[in-house]
Amino acid sequence: MSNWQKLGEILQQEAGLSTQTIEDALQDQKLDPQRLGQILVSRHGLNNVALSAALAKQFGLSFRPQLKAGAIGDLLSRLPLEYVREQSIFPLQRTETSLELAMSDPTNSTPINDLSALTGCQIEICLAPEEEILRTINQAYAAQAGDSDNLAPELDDGDKDLAATLGPTDLLDSSDEAPIIRFVNGLIARASRERASDVHLEPFETEMIIRYRIDGVLYEVLRPPQKARAAIISRIKIMAGLNIAEKRLPQDGRFRVRIAGHDVDIRVSSLPTAFGERLVLRLLEKSSSVIELSAIGLDAQLQQQIDQLIHQPHGIFLVTGPTGSGKTTTLYAALSLLNDRSKNIITIEDPIEYQLNGVGQIQVNSKIDLTFAAGLRSILRQDPDIIMVGEIRDSETAEIAVQSALTGHMVFSTLHTNDAAGALTRLLDMKIEPFLVSSSVTGILAQRLVRKLCPDCRCSYTPSAEMIRHFNGLIPDQEELQFFHSPGCEACQQIGYRGRTGIYELLLLSDDIRQLLMTGADASSIREAAQNAGMLSLRQDGLKKALSGETSLEEVLRVTQSDT
Repeated sequence: MSNWQKLGEILQQEAGLSTQTIEDALQDQKLDPQRLGQILVSRHGLNNVALSAALAKQFGLSFRPQLKAGAIGDLLSRLPLEYVREQSIFPLQRTETSLELAMSDPTNSTPINDLSALTGCQIEICLAPEEEILRTINQAYAAQAGDSDNLAPELDDGDKDLAATLGPTDLLDSSDEAPIIRFVNGLIARASRERASDVHLEPFETEMIIRYRIDGVLYEVLRPPQKARAAIISRIKIMAGLNIAEKRLPQDGRFRVRIAGHDVDIRVSSLPTAFGERLVLRLLEKSSSVIELSAIGLDAQLQQQIDQLIHQPHGIFLVTGPTGSGKTTTLYAALSLLNDRSKNIITIEDPIEYQLNGVGQIQVNSKIDLTFAAGLRSILRQDPDIIMVGEIRDSETAEIAVQSALTGHMVFSTLHTNDAAGALTRLLDMKIEPFLVSSSVTGILAQRLVRKLCPDCRCSYTPSAEMIRHFNGLIPDQEELQFFHSPGCEACQQIGYRGRTGIYELLLLSDDIRQLLMTGADASSIREAAQNAGMLSLRQDGLKKALSGETSLEEVLRVTQSDT
């Protein structure tokens, strides 16, 4: 014990902590009986990696800043997920006589004794940061769940236990032996792992097809046996609180699960079809944070223009595009940038997709006549500075939004139109007077989502002459231009794409465009005037991203209409 060194001394040598910091932490320890390391992390800015490294040196153990799971699947299946999380341990490698165990707390002897008794092996300890152990646990248990989630459930005539509850807090920790329950849990866990936004269960005359929507595109993943169809649908309906006896009417429900440490809110829609009920599950990760405006694919100039627009004291800022094009995410990013205690921000949405601290959010409820228009009227009596309306669907909502903008409020909203110019004519179609539209609307952002090329298998290529022709002369005839595609690899499940980014066109209401509005010009004339003033079309912005290697020409062509 003569070589024993105090933790504070090691942290001074290795992490550069000052003597004063150590003394302050020791004083804090007298008032709060926590360990010194915990106090230094929580109150004095020490990071967990430095603390783990210092503890490893103090106890004479090896330190692993990063972990990689070995071939220990048989042992993982015997260790409950909640146990390894609670003890903050992860088994790394196992031989016939020894087991290497990563821990975050070298003084915790409980898991050492437990695993020694369970395996009969000598336990060899190494230290790792707590968050790294948790990451490895989630990754390993998710992969283990995925080993069997491609297999159809094995049913027998005695499997009637469909009313069982979900059971464990985390789906990856499910030990339920009912085949249908295991199958549905695996189906949802795999969807979350593969970043699917929706799961489609589609019955046909002789089979059921299950598809995942990943990055906006549907992919078939499973065809479970016909005899399992009714049981799978019943299980999901029970989880969502739906009436399993009602098969003739559409139903909507929801439930929440935890997958690999992440809370996932799942909305379920049931629709009767000719061959049985069709289900669609929408997956929303509740732990997802709001994306910042700087991270949604805007170039520097466009971001600066939008930043100026959203900081206007009043007016209407519209985001347009089809369903699933990321309009609400863009508005949330703008709101999060504006959100501070000096502003009263209220939203009315259907549904509320993100929770924003400090923002009043109202859920539309048509059953009690809480529509966008009715909610918007009530919001105006709450002294708001900024209002977000989830969608302008009718003339009444459009009229109130315009009046709100003209009376000193900043209004954000969305419209379903193909391009930015079409939003102006859509407002006119909703019986809003042209002079009101030109006075209230400050800018319109049209957007689409394009899939990003997988960085692991991306490579340059020469596009075909036919592909070049589709861009109507937008691609300059230069030999040094380089385009990219991704043939597919394991990292992207052979798809070639991983993740999505936005392409945009921003229409600013100049005096010329306002004059065109007053004369009743059509959308094509307004679009031409905006492009003459410097507006880049969706396809032009997509082409810039294709030239930079973010996406492919094929993907830009898929999501944009021709600029003719």
